[in-house]
Amino acid sequence: MRIRAFQGLVPTPALAPEVACVPYDVVDATEAAALAAGKPHSLLHVDRAEIDLPPETDHYSDAVYAKAHANFLQLQKDGTLIRETEPCLYLYQQQMGAHVQRGLVAACNVEDYDADLIKKHEKTRKDKEDDRTRLIDTLSAGTGPVFLTYRDEPAVNALVAQLVKTKPQHDFTAPDGIRHTSWRIPGGAEWQNAFGKVPVTYIADGHHRAASAARVARLRRSRNPQHNGTEDYNWFLCVLFPASELKILPYNRHVFDLNGLTPAAFLEKVKSTFGLVEGAAPSPAGVGQVSMYLGGKWYGLKCPVDAKADPVARLDVSVLQDKLLAPLLGIDDPRTSKRVDFIGGIRGTGELVKRVDKQGGVAFSMYPVTIDQLMDIADAGQIMPPKSTWFEPKLRSGLFVHTF
Repeated sequence: MRIRAFQGLVPTPALAPEVACVPYDVVDATEAAALAAGKPHSLLHVDRAEIDLPPETDHYSDAVYAKAHANFLQLQKDGTLIRETEPCLYLYQQQMGAHVQRGLVAACNVEDYDADLIKKHEKTRKDKEDDRTRLIDTLSAGTGPVFLTYRDEPAVNALVAQLVKTKPQHDFTAPDGIRHTSWRIPGGAEWQNAFGKVPVTYIADGHHRAASAARVARLRRSRNPQHNGTEDYNWFLCVLFPASELKILPYNRHVFDLNGLTPAAFLEKVKSTFGLVEGAAPSPAGVGQVSMYLGGKWYGLKCPVDAKADPVARLDVSVLQDKLLAPLLGIDDPRTSKRVDFIGGIRGTGELVKRVDKQGGVAFSMYPVTIDQLMDIADAGQIMPPKSTWFEPKLRSGLFVHTF
């Protein structure tokens, strides 16, 4: 993999906890406004600039991008974001409870993205991609990193082990309890050489940001008669984590009704395909198992899998969809159905109990997709089913900004 250091923007240390914000796409405008209230230095004023405009403003209007640009310039003018004196890489550590993950912050090349050396497992939505493309192009900057993973490389691990013994650049705990620590790496030639041994990387989160960065690079090339491939717009902001350190949480399901079936009839139909064990644990113990909550009880299901099936069809979420949600509950397209909701695993199985007890229907607690399953699907050039992975902790935006 090609990576390179970049001479970007970082928050002045005292303001880093306020500047750093959640990714733009995990909150709506109301939630973003609440998080940024009383925090004029929050990067949400750039990533979600509509929060600083009248509520009736179209989120894709010219005014939003103009406001984002003005806010971005103000953060630099007032010294909130400061320019590095030289090209740097960074090590970014996140700690959530006992879980720790460390990734290298670097610029990756859009040609590697286009050549599928940076592998994808999701489709992007045009409206979201258009929005980020316009924002990146307007700012001439990438404010939110793309979350990449790779199969562990010993040479990289050795460099990480040495660096974490030194004093960090930033170290703070966010309001959600997650600790964020970063180390500055001037130059980073050793790290670039070590990553040269990594054949491919995989997008864990940030497909829209990556696709948008590649689109901006193409736009800039078309506008630049002197384009030679060395320009900063050919690179985009990423954090690269070893696969062994990542934590994937499940994406659970709540179907609002039983599609006209009585609970007894529904249980009989489920039993004929999945088997049923009454009194199961709310969280399944491994791949191939699903816990189902119905009528105040938890049931254990076993997913019947065809060993010859492709990597997508073997996923528990695929088996559940193809053999239960579609044929029994009438959820033919989970992307568009109004009768099913998806609940991130960070909210726990208690949220499933709460919803079913209050709203009715049935809930399914899934075992998390594994990193190996995700990589197998990406290697096969396939697409993950919708709402099948939830990476936690989320990367904060604003700690590192790549400009061009």
